[in-house]
Amino acid sequence: MALPLVAIIGRPNVGKSSLLNSLAGQMISIVDPTAGVTRDRVSTIINYDDSYFELVDTGGYGIVDSDALESHVENQIQQAISSADLVLFMVDIREGVVTLDEKIAAMLRKLPLKVILVANKADSPKQLALAGEFVKLGFGEPVCISAQNFVNRADLMERIMEGIAHLPKEKPAAAVMKLAIVGKRNTGKSTFINAVVGHERVIASEIPGTTRDAVDVRFEKDGKQYLIIDTAGVRKIGKMKQDIEYYGYTRATRSIRRADVVLFMMDATDPISQVDKKLIHLIRGEYKACVIIVNKWDLAKDRASTDDYAEYLDKVVTGLRHAPIAFTTATDAKNVQSVLDLCTELYKQATAKIATAKLNKAIETIAEEKVTGSRGRGGIPKIYYGTQVASNPISILLFVNNPGLFDETYQRFLLNRLGELLGLEEVPIRLLFRRRSGEKPTE
Repeated sequence: MALPLVAIIGRPNVGKSSLLNSLAGQMISIVDPTAGVTRDRVSTIINYDDSYFELVDTGGYGIVDSDALESHVENQIQQAISSADLVLFMVDIREGVVTLDEKIAAMLRKLPLKVILVANKADSPKQLALAGEFVKLGFGEPVCISAQNFVNRADLMERIMEGIAHLPKEKPAAAVMKLAIVGKRNTGKSTFINAVVGHERVIASEIPGTTRDAVDVRFEKDGKQYLIIDTAGVRKIGKMKQDIEYYGYTRATRSIRRADVVLFMMDATDPISQVDKKLIHLIRGEYKACVIIVNKWDLAKDRASTDDYAEYLDKVVTGLRHAPIAFTTATDAKNVQSVLDLCTELYKQATAKIATAKLNKAIETIAEEKVTGSRGRGGIPKIYYGTQVASNPISILLFVNNPGLFDETYQRFLLNRLGELLGLEEVPIRLLFRRRSGEKPTE
């Protein structure tokens, strides 16, 4: 059952993103003085007194976009309006009614929609007297608020709940898996997401840096709910020209932490860059299950085979050697569904519960293999037994004679063999070491 959808509509810089963040109680949309920061539909689910609805932030209506994406932004706004059960028409109380406000009002009056007029930036009682001017827009007295300072937030929320009172507002089904798609700029992340959901949910353009926010996109597959997070393309921090790019970068890194499985997207026509290696380091550091997506394969397949490219990746992407590789052409939706199937398999591995007996059988097998570990004054590393302490990531606590004897080389060997023996070869495993009780420390 679809949730009630409440869309925030208004001209640029009236505070739409601030309102979404205020009602959500957290920073979701990027807020910046630069007009036109929001381009895509940024949405979140609001829980108010155990009633739920989806709140959608949109780009500024009538924006002159710096990258000439006005038509794309307007298309996203129109999609939000066409799906909405209630519109929050937002204006700036300090600037009064302007031509763009009148244009938006004329458009909304033609539609069979419930509209709440919201006058933002009412930071002082003196400004409330200015609200009367907005009545001529045709939606009655506005609700005067300050999204930034939480003025009249509760009053607006009550009006929203009244406006959707006739609609079911049950708790939505939880997503069975959260996916985050990350990569440097212009690799095709947004095009991939549109191919997954089957329509233009996010703006896809050849212009680098089109996506700015991290955009949550919910979709259904085989009767189950999924969440995929589109993120801003990352570039070298030293080349970030404005705060907006840095905000996008921090949201991309946060999306990696939120995800159950990360889709690391690369452009098949570009060599591995320092930005790619930085993202690999982030994914590896969070122990995230990951699919490496080599996109735009249609442009590179005549120059190399998939085996050649996989061999190249094995040499340069050392931190994600366990990750499966998928070759896609997102513009044609080629191999997109197979990527989702891969994600399902990885999630199954990453959330596996390993029987203690099976784990310790694997440890015994490894112990019987004559592999030279660290040698020194402490002797040879020994594992007595182990137990799984967490999933996603798979975390294994090993009780040993001396944790200091398990150097990086030996740990890599352990990880590889445990992955093979436990059927977890494609997901990261986190090893934790503890000296067995009663074992004497080595000087």
